[in-house]
Amino acid sequence: MSAQVISISNHKGGVGKTTSVVNLGAGLHQLGKKVLMIDMDPQANLSQSLGVFEPENSVYKLLRGASDINDAIMELELDLHMIPSELDLSGAELELSMEAGREFILKGQINKVIEDYDYILIDCPPSLGLLTINAFTTSNQVFFPLQAQFLATQGLTKLLEVIEKVQQRLNADLEIGGVFITQYDQRKILNRNVKDAITKHFGDKLFKTVIRENVALAEAPSRQTNIFRYNPKSNGAKDYWDLAQEVLERTVINA
Repeated sequence: MSAQVISISNHKGGVGKTTSVVNLGAGLHQLGKKVLMIDMDPQANLSQSLGVFEPENSVYKLLRGASDINDAIMELELDLHMIPSELDLSGAELELSMEAGREFILKGQINKVIEDYDYILIDCPPSLGLLTINAFTTSNQVFFPLQAQFLATQGLTKLLEVIEKVQQRLNADLEIGGVFITQYDQRKILNRNVKDAITKHFGDKLFKTVIRENVALAEAPSRQTNIFRYNPKSNGAKDYWDLAQEVLERTVINA
């Protein structure tokens, strides 16, 4: 059975995309699934959060055809793997602009290993350029992390337009898989009000699990590990464990 390929995307920065890829991936791994995480962001925050700096092979070399996917995959733990990024990826859009089928380069590589994993999670950059298009063309689903703040849904219209165009022209199988709220503080009236608004807007696309504001989630990257290894008793670990279970339930139902 082929992997569920899920892009974690929002072109608003600071919403918890990388944190969610790291910890959702680790949560699914703890649930017994084989997981590959792909860092598609030139800032390489996912890679650095897991202790990978200046990798010998990277997603950049993969897209340029200078590396094969089997050489680019790094084993973090048994059945938990990653393809790292590097700063050179920032030039990929220009370098690949004249390549035939440039929107499908990542998909062509992922297809070589798609039977080897249960889940492939892609950390998208905070932009809607060729890197994000490659991720969407490869994916079954897109998940949106949203902060419980007033401007949370601003700008999503453009993102939804891009997804619709990808569905029409490049990947008819792409779906909006779900939305989940990050950095939530139940004590703040604004957070509660925005959560209610997001619930009304997205309906059953909204995950029941809410990722609470949690210091341990911010600290874990400095220790170059995930929340389950850093502080398994924290609210962050509980929330991402719950989210992983909910993702598992939804994707099994939709498989």
